[in-house]
Amino acid sequence: MLQIENLSKTYRLKDRDIVALKNVSFSTRPGEILGLVGKSGGGKSTLMKILRGMESFDSGKIVMDGITITPDSDDAVVRAQLAVTAIHLQRDFALWTETALRNVVRRVHSRKTGFEVLPIPENADYDDVYKEAMYYLRLVGLEDKANHLATILSGGEKQRLLIARQLAKKPKILLLDEPATMACPSTKQEVLDAIKNVNKELDLTIIVVSHLPEIHEYLADRLIWLEKGEIVADGKPRAILDRFMAGIGKMEPLALRPDPQPLIRVRGVSKRGCQICTGEVLNVLKMENLNFDVNEGEITSFIGNSGGGKTTLLKIMQGVKLPDEGIVYYRYGDKWVDMMTYSPDRMNVRRTLGIMYQEFALYAGETILDQIAYQMGIKGNDVIENARAMAEELGISDKVLDVIYALTDMSEEDAKAAFEALGLNREIFKDLFPRFPMTEARKFAEPIFELMSLDAEVMWKLPEQLSGGERVRASLAILLAARPKILILDEPFGDIDPITLREVSNAIKKINAKFDTTIILVSHHVDFVKEISHRAILIENGAIAADGDPVEVCNAYLASCHAPYLKYLEERYAIHG
Repeated sequence: MLQIENLSKTYRLKDRDIVALKNVSFSTRPGEILGLVGKSGGGKSTLMKILRGMESFDSGKIVMDGITITPDSDDAVVRAQLAVTAIHLQRDFALWTETALRNVVRRVHSRKTGFEVLPIPENADYDDVYKEAMYYLRLVGLEDKANHLATILSGGEKQRLLIARQLAKKPKILLLDEPATMACPSTKQEVLDAIKNVNKELDLTIIVVSHLPEIHEYLADRLIWLEKGEIVADGKPRAILDRFMAGIGKMEPLALRPDPQPLIRVRGVSKRGCQICTGEVLNVLKMENLNFDVNEGEITSFIGNSGGGKTTLLKIMQGVKLPDEGIVYYRYGDKWVDMMTYSPDRMNVRRTLGIMYQEFALYAGETILDQIAYQMGIKGNDVIENARAMAEELGISDKVLDVIYALTDMSEEDAKAAFEALGLNREIFKDLFPRFPMTEARKFAEPIFELMSLDAEVMWKLPEQLSGGERVRASLAILLAARPKILILDEPFGDIDPITLREVSNAIKKINAKFDTTIILVSHHVDFVKEISHRAILIENGAIAADGDPVEVCNAYLASCHAPYLKYLEERYAIHG
């Protein structure tokens, strides 16, 4: 079905060459689920893109379904390669704004037309196209969501719909790059079971990239370990996973907090919302009368199923989303500042926040030091006073300045919508919050880089020149250069390998211990939450279901998830802790 011989690929950057793949050779059996595991930057995603025909390679040969592909292959060969493969890339949610069924119908019909349009009732095969599309939805367990808008499906349902769209191409080889990494355990289980069912029903060869060992243990018939572009091992998943996980670093201790004092108070917070499709109420959020404190200097983690309200709660706590009722207070000096209502102190509180979202992104054309200088211009000392002076010159009131400053704490998507609503663009930041001089930015950054075991040379590099683990730690370093009092992390570590995740976990613990930084974290990595947290809060359907010791709260949550794929982690935790 698939045979790869001595496949090699090198990326040529401005200052160096990066060997992505080096003499990679393996073959697959028809109907096999082959897993690819390895540290970030090991070559897994590059290999998948080459197999799909999305990327060229330097040397070697690929034979799939009787097609031979070499670096010199012409367009006709590449088109044939595209016809027998389908790929789902990580974080890819490109769907049509219409029903799930029509999303698949378009893909089925495209086999005939060459592009995605809906068939018209006059077409001779109209009924057959819809029947075939429903078959693929049934394979991934979405037949009951056929008439629901794709845009309002849950994360796991979108993942399964994307798989159904790929199946509609009738590929001989299905390539899945991190198909469920960013999801909660229950959602992951749904996606993984859909993949298993597809493999069983269609006898389809599937290649799965995942950083999560428990996914490979559950899915894969066979596993290949890629490291620095070379195959380290090829064989039974359990044996290879045990070897791979043996490389995980030592765990740093968590700083003790014997006398915690409240720093954030959430009082009576309620938020309600729902989505309606074809007369049916979907995805109801009913957050009612939440009351809790976040203690200074602690790492507090929120866990729970997707759609339960964690990110909404986090945005309310940041003051970038308003609740229907309730107040969030931050302690600032000897005052308690209401983040729901304008006051001159609200900007001062916001300056002390460092926020990293799930879809965090480094600016491709700027060095890490450039981005640190930008962050220092927004969150550094004295920036509020300077911004107020400049705003007065520009005729901008303090209330409007407060609104503009809130945009710096929003996700890229939310900030863009807010800018458009205000009739502004990002250029206003250059006047109100100019970048720090590079020498000053470097002075603030150097101790952070040392603390996070990042080479100082990383400051001068572009994001594309960094490994996956370096990118995550560099993103943290950008936030930390301004010494935020509070660090808010909304699931930014979902798609890094467990060895790199341990490095990030240790870095966060060091930050917490050295700077007494209060850290609020949302994560679906339950083992990560156990390791890094002083306290865990379980959010279910907008309510606090459990609050306390991270191990106890996480275990209670896992027991409710009914996720058999986690068995490998449970067994490993029982042995290694």
